[in-house]
Amino acid sequence: MSIVLATTFNPRGETGRLRQFWADIQALYDAVVISLPPSIVLEDAMGIRGLDGASIHVNDDWTHGRYMALQLAYQTQADYIHYVDMDRLLRWIETQPDELRQTINQVQSSECLVIGRTEAAWETHPQAMRQTEAISSGLFSRLIGQELDLSAGSKGFNRAAVECLLANTQPERAIGADSEWVIICQRAGFKIESLLVDGLDWEIADRYQTTAADSNRQQQIRNEYDADAENWAHRVRIAHEIIEAGMDALNRPIVTPQKQPS
Repeated sequence: MSIVLATTFNPRGETGRLRQFWADIQALYDAVVISLPPSIVLEDAMGIRGLDGASIHVNDDWTHGRYMALQLAYQTQADYIHYVDMDRLLRWIETQPDELRQTINQVQSSECLVIGRTEAAWETHPQAMRQTEAISSGLFSRLIGQELDLSAGSKGFNRAAVECLLANTQPERAIGADSEWVIICQRAGFKIESLLVDGLDWEIADRYQTTAADSNRQQQIRNEYDADAENWAHRVRIAHEIIEAGMDALNRPIVTPQKQPS
């Protein structure tokens, strides 16, 4: 049984921390696929390409990042794929490494695992995120019939579920994948499970820091974030895209590849 990490990464000062924790990340997975945006600066790109054993892909369009991460991870022939945004992963492995290991173990016994945030993790996030994500996640939780935190930036799939996702999604819906992936899996008959973790607490405060931000810095940056009306508008647009993509996935015809036993 094998598991591969599929991740997207738009570095904002975190490349040094990635190099610092690279050996720890490698030890958790059989392979690592990193999907990068076309805007990545040369210094960051060179630093990431220098990571031993990493499979790197630079996308022509940033919106292709999540889809390409899944596709390239699928091509490794792994039995299971753990998707997680790299900035989230770096905080997780630095602050809650044991919990991350336990999560990876659970991915390997699941068909579609939606990894969400505990209340303690949610408390670190700004209200602009909490209130808007409550709308999008709340809608699809009701439609699916179980409580899910869709936008924490991490999900786990078995190989058959990823095959189904690649057959039924397009590269362009990066943000909409939060809902689209789960809706497609649910419609195709894959078992949807939920796991709440502390390690997906708010990562934006870590940007351009040499270590993961402490609670004081998280609170400071959270307050600054909520004080900017543009951040609220941005989060409303994100929630709209998640809802639009999820509703489309709920209603369009889908192909259902032959499921394989977990």
